[in-house]
Amino acid sequence: MLSKKRLFLSRLKIKGRSFRYFASKSDVGEIEVPFSNGTTLNLSTGRYARFADGACVATLGNTSIMSTVVSKAKQSSSSFLPLVVDYRQKAAAAGRIPTNFLRRELGPTEREILTSRLIDRSLRPLFPHNYHYDTQIVCNMLAVDAVNPPETVAINAASAALAISDVPWNGPIGAVRLGQLDNEVIINPTRKDLEKSTLNLVVAATSRNLVVMLEGFAQDILQQDLLKAIKIGTKEAQNIVRGIEKLQKTHGKMKREYESSPPLPQDIKDSVNTLSSMKIREILSDHTHDKLSRDNAISELRQTVMNQLRDTEVELGQLQDCFNDNLRQIFRDMIFETDVRCDGRHLDQLRNISCQVSLYEPLHGSAVFQRGQTQVLCTVAFDSPDSALKMDTLTMLTSGIKEKSFFLHYEFPSYATGEVGRGGPAGRREAGHGALAERGLLPVVPVQPYTVRLTAEVLESNGSSSMASVCGGSLALLDAGVQLSAPAAGVAIGLVSRHDEQGQMNDYRILTDLLGIEDYMGDMDFKVAGTKKGITALQADVKVPGLPLKVVMESIQKACDAKCKIIDIMNQCIDKPRQGHKENMPVIEELEVEAHKRSKLLGHGGSNLKKLYVETGVQVTPIDEVKYSVFAPSQSAMEEARARISSWLSAERAPDLEFGAVYRARVVEVRDIGVLVTLYPGMAPALVHNSQLDHRKIMHPSVLGLDVGSELQVKYFGRDPVSGQARLSRKVLTSPPPAHVRKLDKS
Repeated sequence: MLSKKRLFLSRLKIKGRSFRYFASKSDVGEIEVPFSNGTTLNLSTGRYARFADGACVATLGNTSIMSTVVSKAKQSSSSFLPLVVDYRQKAAAAGRIPTNFLRRELGPTEREILTSRLIDRSLRPLFPHNYHYDTQIVCNMLAVDAVNPPETVAINAASAALAISDVPWNGPIGAVRLGQLDNEVIINPTRKDLEKSTLNLVVAATSRNLVVMLEGFAQDILQQDLLKAIKIGTKEAQNIVRGIEKLQKTHGKMKREYESSPPLPQDIKDSVNTLSSMKIREILSDHTHDKLSRDNAISELRQTVMNQLRDTEVELGQLQDCFNDNLRQIFRDMIFETDVRCDGRHLDQLRNISCQVSLYEPLHGSAVFQRGQTQVLCTVAFDSPDSALKMDTLTMLTSGIKEKSFFLHYEFPSYATGEVGRGGPAGRREAGHGALAERGLLPVVPVQPYTVRLTAEVLESNGSSSMASVCGGSLALLDAGVQLSAPAAGVAIGLVSRHDEQGQMNDYRILTDLLGIEDYMGDMDFKVAGTKKGITALQADVKVPGLPLKVVMESIQKACDAKCKIIDIMNQCIDKPRQGHKENMPVIEELEVEAHKRSKLLGHGGSNLKKLYVETGVQVTPIDEVKYSVFAPSQSAMEEARARISSWLSAERAPDLEFGAVYRARVVEVRDIGVLVTLYPGMAPALVHNSQLDHRKIMHPSVLGLDVGSELQVKYFGRDPVSGQARLSRKVLTSPPPAHVRKLDKS
């Protein structure tokens, strides 16, 4: 640990304005956190970004991430924590230059968005509930190797930056990545390890072995193996927590005091509760309500209570917050009292599920999955291998994935919740949910000769649309004839808990198949996807400052029981891949072309293959010197392509033209700038420009009596080095006109 001099940041107020300056002391510190597998995480502070409220550099191997945190001194007008996390990959950190037109970093990539969400979900639960100040965390990639993935390094850097800053935060946390090789759990696996690993799991935990965040995917891993990995990851995270606490003790700033909204007078609270409590219980006890009718009834009650208390001097926003707090408390209390949820289900009961496949004939595969009032339409499209999703350079380096031949796109239009919204590219939420659903299905999808795009469009949403996308996607893939290793399904698990004065959880209820209102009012959204055998993906969003391992284990067990029931229902609709192919299904064949016939297949400058693609949609891609892969969007297109290719290959070989030789040409087209001629049957027409037709200046070929079918002699001068067209001239074969003699006027 290095702390020879202290350099700390102070604040100076002059005429109401706040300035920051550096005092004469130094505050440079460094600490090493060992892991049980021998790797070491290095945390250092005080060297960089000292104007920020907190900054820390975390290093694992040769991967270094600097995280900074800045929080405004003025409270925001919002009623929630306005936290923004930005994780940016830098090509310079890998010694590379971006390959876009501007050669600089542009908008965030999908990997940057997913990592930003990962960091956000790890840190947000530990902020005080009444802290409503604009806060930004920026994770800047300083250096990256091709060995250690940077995501957990960024989480630990952000945790340390928050801990040593003056921003109120109930951390620190530690994040560990876990893999599994040969049934053995490995800590901080390298990129090459992850390529062979059956598990890729990130665990973020705080002190006392409380889990704050889980995210990962697996190759259909068994439940007991996953639970073992979570326990090991939680234990290893304690080393990081203790290391950050030491750094905070010696180099941390005193947490700032902040103003929170003044509490409502007790008589106003009592009035709101008296006017609303009984009616809230009636609404939540009426199991005939659906999402819209329940929301409308609560909105009408809220407006009625606000109107009755309009004469008070309390702001409307505070009254609404008081009503919402009472609603949330009654909602949770009723679950503890009756073990019955607002829609009449028991804690472990699933919503009504219905499935349908083969919706529209032109689609390669389609399905609608309906669970309660959550409805997702999934469609499958097959395309050529060239349509695979190419990764950017830095994502290839950090993940080892060069391209994806199977990918899922998740869409959540505004009408799915009965709202008006603006269309546009997918946002962070859509990217995150789509990536989770894709990870849930990827392990069960075998390698395909095609590129497979699965779209999941949410038509109705009342909770757990991402897991409904897994279910609908599995059905659509089976409808498309994909030989899945096993059907996959997903389910969301919720939590309602009570805590004692010390903040420890003393009672809880786990909710299977989460509703939208239960997600909003509850303490957890734990999504689990997999087959009957095991688990393929999971993601835990926690709203309390950590979950005991007992709750995590029980939640996973509930999820595994639920997904097995869902798969049984899905199997009643379709339980095996569709046999046979639709007429519009794509076809891939291999074609062997002898070396001396390759030019016939390609045509001049690849003109044959370009024309084939434009007119039939058939793509021909070389495999090696002799073999070609032929992709056709349908069987009829393949048959047409076969006929064309056969005619090209069977055509007589074009004669070799001799430079400087004279040939008889036939006019096939007359243009303003010249005539198009052919020298032999099957030749691509070549232009003889007006300037090469005669020594005189010609404005149009018709003045020479040339028409379609006319024959003329031309001289061949090879091919143009730029266009590749034959260079022909008639002018050199004709005599120039006699010179015109002009008499001088002697006078």
